[in-house]
Amino acid sequence: MRTVIALFLIVIAQSCEQKTNKIEIIKFSDLENIILNSHSDYLVLNFWATWCAPCVKELPQFDQLLSRHQENGLEVILVSFDFVEQLEKKVSPFVERKKIKSEVVLLDETDYNSFIDKIDPGWSGAIPATLMINKRTGKRVFFEKEFKEGELENAFNSVMN
Repeated sequence: MRTVIALFLIVIAQSCEQKTNKIEIIKFSDLENIILNSHSDYLVLNFWATWCAPCVKELPQFDQLLSRHQENGLEVILVSFDFVEQLEKKVSPFVERKKIKSEVVLLDETDYNSFIDKIDPGWSGAIPATLMINKRTGKRVFFEKEFKEGELENAFNSVMN
């Protein structure tokens, strides 16, 4: 009987573990590789942080966009600018509490000026910011703003075509 209970608990633990989004800590070079090697037709990268109120406000729109267009080849990656030290105590609980479905990565960089021009030459470094890439056509569109309700969908539709 104890063996059955132990196996049951192991299965439950594994099931819970699989449902939790593992947030990977990456460097900018990893992000560049993701952008270059993504097999998705459309890639949306949103740069955000838990301490950024406009960022937090618009996050649900990215999950909605993903659920509407994933079958069309959309990949959404939420790139957190939170400190690595805050991953376990702040970022992971936030992602879990908000039930975020999109992939979340934490960018482990402190010199933002070394890479923001590589994302977009016009980016001041402010967040929220979003890069949309149509991998079929090579079209890249960058937005340094908070998306109001409906704006994200409209922006994505313009990049899709």
